[in-house]
Amino acid sequence: MTKIILCGCSGHMGHVVTEIAAADAEVEIVAGIDLSETKDASYPVFASLKDCDVKADALIDFSSPKALDAILTYCMEKNVPAVLCTTGYTDAQMEQIREAGKKVAVMKSANMSLGVNMLLKLLKEAARTLAPAGFDIEIVEKHHNRKVDAPSGTALAMADSMNEALGNVYTYQYDRSQRREKRDPQEIGISAVRGGSIVGEHEVIFAGMDEIVEFKHTAYSRGIFAKGAVQAAKFMAGKPAGFYDMSDVIG
Repeated sequence: MTKIILCGCSGHMGHVVTEIAAADAEVEIVAGIDLSETKDASYPVFASLKDCDVKADALIDFSSPKALDAILTYCMEKNVPAVLCTTGYTDAQMEQIREAGKKVAVMKSANMSLGVNMLLKLLKEAARTLAPAGFDIEIVEKHHNRKVDAPSGTALAMADSMNEALGNVYTYQYDRSQRREKRDPQEIGISAVRGGSIVGEHEVIFAGMDEIVEFKHTAYSRGIFAKGAVQAAKFMAGKPAGFYDMSDVIG
């Protein structure tokens, strides 16, 4: 039985993770962390990790980048592996996460979906073949109107995955409205759409001369992210210090 602390338990994803965990006999959420009041929770909820006195095997975070300092401090002091599912971290925070990985097991993934993480692998192979043949790369991501960061962490992960496969020589272009020039062959365009209740949609376009190759992933519910987070927590329990991602979970 993997015992989990859930940060952001009162949010949309927190509720979904709670439901997924309740249906999984191999895990138990033993405590939640959230500033907002949580009604009818089946576990104790604390306003701060400092107040939490419940022992756990792993921590799942679906809160906010603002909570990172407290989460990493707690996990390093208690030696509790962290599964960080929040997006919108700064470059400095990402470096902070990697440094924490030297002292405790830390997983950071922009997207917890099994399908997305398999797609990341496929995109690397596609980029190695198509980019040298002159195909331009564009990413279009769509999310609900409550999402505050843009582009999405998943879109950036896709861009990073392809860029890494291409020697990290590509730049990212987020806005062409102020540009009056030909497209740079070594750029990856990333466009963000926000509207309605779109859970998450990512499309990667390889546009060549007279042919187009497209990869697309659509999330129809938040359940896929919650299920991935719970699977990651089970995987991370007992792991030694290090920086992990979902590719380690799916093998």
